[in-house]
Amino acid sequence: MRNNSCHATFLRVFFSVCFTAVLALTSCAQHSAQWLHYQPEAGQEIGKKVVLISGDEEYRSEESMPMLAKILSVHHGFESVVLFAIDPASGEINPEYTKNIPGLNQLEDADLVIFATRFRELPDEQMKFIDAYLKAGKPVIGLRTATHAFNYAKDSKSVYKHYGYNQKGEQWEGGFGRQVLGETWINHHGDHGKEGTRALINGLEAVAENPLLTGVKDVWGPSDVYGIANPLAGSTILLFGQPTSGMQASSPSNIHKSVMPVAWTRSYQVEGGKQGKAFSTTMGASVDIANADFRRMILNACYQAVGLEKRITPELNIQFVGEYQPSMFGFGKHKPGLFPTDYQ
Repeated sequence: MRNNSCHATFLRVFFSVCFTAVLALTSCAQHSAQWLHYQPEAGQEIGKKVVLISGDEEYRSEESMPMLAKILSVHHGFESVVLFAIDPASGEINPEYTKNIPGLNQLEDADLVIFATRFRELPDEQMKFIDAYLKAGKPVIGLRTATHAFNYAKDSKSVYKHYGYNQKGEQWEGGFGRQVLGETWINHHGDHGKEGTRALINGLEAVAENPLLTGVKDVWGPSDVYGIANPLAGSTILLFGQPTSGMQASSPSNIHKSVMPVAWTRSYQVEGGKQGKAFSTTMGASVDIANADFRRMILNACYQAVGLEKRITPELNIQFVGEYQPSMFGFGKHKPGLFPTDYQ
């Protein structure tokens, strides 16, 4: 009897150790994943791949990009890949680490890219995939800080330092922001952290009928209006932004401040590349994504970018997939200790 009891105890301990080891290995495998990859359900695929690139210290793109990816994949059949700023030492998401976004090779077969980055100084072995994508003239969507997506030190030896937001010179003036999206970082036109943005649809008939504005009626967000110095030559302005005296949807417009473009489309062509199309908006903080009509405009832009404009209707599903409780923007406020799979 004693031998049987000892044997049973041994088995319990043995299987407990094995189970713990399996959980540990599974956890390590999950944490080793440096990006998210959503495949649509069988039969729902539309044959288009979008890569969403997060990486900003302030506006919580590490929260908004996974949700947009899930909406695109679950409701609309896109293959969606989300990339993050990763601390190479820990493997954790750290948007304040500006020199590493693994998985940019996913752009090689992408049909669309969405940038939500800020002041990145990526190594050449990563930037080469962005450069190749843009030279191929593929479509681009830029959100909020994408106007100043990159920032290189003056003494940088990178062959891609001309992508920096403050680049000078005729061919790359304003870097990626101005050359691809239409504008670089200028200033906060609204009172940052105190004023939001009330979007005003461009009243021109040709603009109001643009498919990107299908079903879009009421766009408001807590992030403030950015200043625009460039006249956005060759761009079609869809929305203007009026600062609001307060950061609630019910806050009145600050009529003492002028309006600025906050969403537009344009063609781009980087040096040595083909012509492509870009959609840009200076809105796009994680809390802005909570506005239904703003999400709808982004979804419309995705469909238009990949040549599926005829699928745009006012009834497109923009509902969140699971819970979405975005963090308020601010520096040093990202959630520490998280890995890409924590946003799965």
